[in-house]
Amino acid sequence: MQLWRKSLGLVALAGATGLLMTGPAAAEVSAETQYIFNTLSFMMHGVFVMWMAAGFAMLESGLVRSKSTASICLKNIALYSIAGIMYYLIGYNLMYIDVSGYIGSFSLLYNTTGDELAVIADGADPTPIVGGGTYSIMSDWFFQMVFVAATASIVSGTLAERIKVWPFLIFVAVLTGIIYPIQGSWTWGGGWLAEMGFSDFAGSTIVHSVGGWAALTGAIILGARKGKYGPDGKVNPLPGANLPLATLGTFILWMGWFGFNGGSQLAMGTAADAAWIAVVYTNTNLSAAAGVVAAMLLTQILYKKIDLTMALNGALAGLVSITAGPDQTNHFVSIIIGAIGGGLVVISVPLLDKLKIDDVVGAISVHLVAGVWGTLAVGIFGGGDIVTQVIGIVAIGAFVAVTTGIVWTILKFTMGIRISDEEEEMGLDKAELGMEAYPEFGQGSQRA
Repeated sequence: MQLWRKSLGLVALAGATGLLMTGPAAAEVSAETQYIFNTLSFMMHGVFVMWMAAGFAMLESGLVRSKSTASICLKNIALYSIAGIMYYLIGYNLMYIDVSGYIGSFSLLYNTTGDELAVIADGADPTPIVGGGTYSIMSDWFFQMVFVAATASIVSGTLAERIKVWPFLIFVAVLTGIIYPIQGSWTWGGGWLAEMGFSDFAGSTIVHSVGGWAALTGAIILGARKGKYGPDGKVNPLPGANLPLATLGTFILWMGWFGFNGGSQLAMGTAADAAWIAVVYTNTNLSAAAGVVAAMLLTQILYKKIDLTMALNGALAGLVSITAGPDQTNHFVSIIIGAIGGGLVVISVPLLDKLKIDDVVGAISVHLVAGVWGTLAVGIFGGGDIVTQVIGIVAIGAFVAVTTGIVWTILKFTMGIRISDEEEEMGLDKAELGMEAYPEFGQGSQRA
């Protein structure tokens, strides 16, 4: 199986290389041109990932009840803002600067270099900043920052409708400024997991399972929404208010994922880089599509009906699953990986309900379960070692579960993290914001 996969991959790559190299010998690209294209890739793909913040906001707004819609919108724009500030103040340095196995530097702020400032301000010779394969350092910071914001977005959907705004945002500050960067340094910062050979191309574990673990510990400590589970163990559906909005959010996330995975090639200055980005885009799309189809088929078989919300989460599960290894040169493997991810979500969502873990949008199933699967898939179908992949999954999972559990517990016994029963009945929009997302619906139609 492994030999077959590699053989097909080599044939595909050879074909792509042949197309790139036909005609005269390939022209050499200058170092400055590479610098420009690499920087452009970080910024362009980073904007795609930033747009995922809108996708998360719309998906979550569609899957919560109308009385908590404005609150979830506020949390999403606030967490993106806090993540950006925290990653500038300390997060990037902890993740990438002077990493000594398990942690980077506790130095504050991450700023443009003197050499780049000289080029910008004085038109100095760009040679010092345009060595082979280089890029503007702040373009890299921006690209890495939007990733950490995505991690925080995962948590907001799970805990919707019953968590207080300010304790949640304090948690986001700790997650994005300290917890996420420390575990990220283990692999992407060149730490101990990187030295072992742990492979996670764009973050099935480093980004998505981290958000999933944080959501899981929060959901357990916070408790379920009022009325979600009956005393006899019955699960009471609390359907979202706007499925078209949730569908729009899913499409936005799907689009943003091309930046998430494509930009993780980390370069666009050569023909090979461009060819790899095309491979990554193709695999990302195929895996998401397979996740949708698998979720539709499985819900039809199990429930005799097709479930739209499961189809939406199937797409996201396919995307999360392929994120660890979107550089597969055998594209059919991506369909298998995405289909398994979509099927896992259909199984995981009701399993969490049986355990009375209330996940409003299914984020734990999508980002944690599919994230673990995608990381394992690198060891099964890709070039990673399965034992090393398991070690990475367990180490990161244990670290994040323990640290986030501690933070949630401290917040619970100091500020309190849950609104009162009366406020929950009223809805977070009125209780926390003093406004409603749909005021005309709340008061009945009063138009003249």
